[in-house]
Amino acid sequence: MADEIIPSSGFTAKTPDNIMLGAGTIHKGLKYEGGKWNFVESLLCATSGGGSVNFSPELLDLDIDGATVKFVGGTLKVGEAAKMKFKAVEITPEFIKKSIFAKEVTNSEITGYIELVSKQQIEEGDYYDYLAYVGRKTNGTPIIVIFDKALCTSGLSVEGENKKMVVSEFEFECCAEKEQANKNILPYHIYYPSAVAA
Repeated sequence: MADEIIPSSGFTAKTPDNIMLGAGTIHKGLKYEGGKWNFVESLLCATSGGGSVNFSPELLDLDIDGATVKFVGGTLKVGEAAKMKFKAVEITPEFIKKSIFAKEVTNSEITGYIELVSKQQIEEGDYYDYLAYVGRKTNGTPIIVIFDKALCTSGLSVEGENKKMVVSEFEFECCAEKEQANKNILPYHIYYPSAVAA
């Protein structure tokens, strides 16, 4: 026991390569085509205060008479949620429409403005395709999270304050596609750089 080395930290030679830095960027329509990502073309908005992604599996513990503790195989995944949050400093008509499910008035009598009004139903166009959060490791390689279909579930809140930018927080939930055969899993993708890419 006296000759055993007991580390005083979890830091290893690989630690710096596995740290994420910065606020990350938010994209819509992020795709990998022709051997590259369309990072620049797919930027959605500027942010302040960063963004976050949360994955929450829904679990069911089997209640078996006589088994008074959790046991291997006794916990089942019965659902899941995946959410993305970010604080946008750009508020566009598209953001407003898709966050409160509004529609544009095509024959508005008010000139010089885009008029938006409420609509009753959520439509296919209210979902974002390939909404993505892109973070970076310390060596600059991206870690990418993509929701194939995402719906804004936070609504829109605008709070103005003197001498400060208006920053609105949006939350999006990943949704299964109608055509998707298995409605028990969410269509998200996490791309973590391999040793070759890093």
